[in-house]
Amino acid sequence: MVGLAEIAGWDNLFLAFRKASKGKRGRPEVAAFEYRLEDHLVELSSALRERRYRPGPYASFYIHDPKRRLISAAPFRDRVVHHALCNLIEPVFERGFVADSYANRVGKGTHRALNKAQQYARRFGYVLQVDVRQFFPSVDHALLRASMARKLSDAGVLWLIDRILASGVGVLAEEYRMVYFPGDDLFAVNRPRGLPIGNLTSQFWGNVYLDPLDHFVKRELRCPGYVRYVDDLLLFGKEKVALWDWRDALVERLAALRLTLHPGAHPRPVAEGMPFLGFTVYPDRRRLKRRKGVQFQRPGSSLGSGRAGRRDAGGQPVGLGESRATRQYRGAAQSRVEPHSRVARSILVAIFLNAIGMNRRLPRWTLQPWRQA
Repeated sequence: MVGLAEIAGWDNLFLAFRKASKGKRGRPEVAAFEYRLEDHLVELSSALRERRYRPGPYASFYIHDPKRRLISAAPFRDRVVHHALCNLIEPVFERGFVADSYANRVGKGTHRALNKAQQYARRFGYVLQVDVRQFFPSVDHALLRASMARKLSDAGVLWLIDRILASGVGVLAEEYRMVYFPGDDLFAVNRPRGLPIGNLTSQFWGNVYLDPLDHFVKRELRCPGYVRYVDDLLLFGKEKVALWDWRDALVERLAALRLTLHPGAHPRPVAEGMPFLGFTVYPDRRRLKRRKGVQFQRPGSSLGSGRAGRRDAGGQPVGLGESRATRQYRGAAQSRVEPHSRVARSILVAIFLNAIGMNRRLPRWTLQPWRQA
């Protein structure tokens, strides 16, 4: 049984620090935490054991990728606690997750979700693609806590979960549009809801929250082809009538979780292609969406360069983990590319002229690059 003492243990907190700081040790807040690492971990362990831990405020900002999203970053100290909690409670829930859920799980991911979706597209003629409307802002805290309390009985662990949940109340309030469900009264608008996008716990708890839906699809609907990635769902079948029935059943089941579907979802042939995870998936091929390709080629893009907006002295994007020495070497190498490319062009011209039987003397300009090199 997972207890608060195990979460607050030194080994677990040190492992949590290593995971939270991976790839971020150059950032000021991470470096400041690591400078007095032992003191910070001892104080954090004491605060957890004595239940004095209080999460700090979030730093929120918007991204457009492609639609507008509010990202909320917790202080680094809190991110260590998030990793420490997930280190121990994730295995408890992982055993019960269905194999067809691919988001934020070890051994899963986007590429395996795409591969599975394409396998099902080859077996079935129709697909019902649905996605949950405003998923993270709509997650109800009472329902989520009840789901976790079924497998976690330690009062200290539930206390820590309550602390983290309470720290995110209101963060996504402006992103949520109120939806009333059967049985609600006027006070339903005050129900605590929302998981900050950017927390490790939010990604994990999203899987916990939708796990009952996964089991509903697999056990009660008996869907033979099912793929879920966060709030995007694919249900495959051989007949449209069954998919229409499953859609109505999903709407009813999601209402119990206080969630709704985006309107307009309907069964369609897999031969038309499914937009899924940045690709359009067909039974025999997949195509990258145009906006993803444009974003990858855009200078300073987070996809193309790894570090948006960062450029070296030559105006080239700077990638993740690229040192100053590496940039200097790359700049020097680029300065030598042009002469050698002219030499290669001259050689190709000479080979071409010889191949077509032109035995006259080569033009003088073809020899100039050799002298420059």
